[in-house]
Amino acid sequence: MSQLNWQKSSFSGDRADCVEIASDGELVYIRESDDPAHVVTTTRTKLDAWIRGAKAGEFDHFTA
Repeated sequence: MSQLNWQKSSFSGDRADCVEIASDGELVYIRESDDPAHVVTTTRTKLDAWIRGAKAGEFDHFTA
């Protein structure tokens, strides 16, 4: 996990409190920028399934 290239959404702008994501091969790391010590790890396959669900609106009730 050393030297990961963390990225955040362009929709975050200059905000410090956003979700960041990085990849190291098949593993994907997710963290909150204001609490970078806590990292969640998943696989590209699982993240792909989640993103497809988000694009389809399956999680819209969390933000409304």
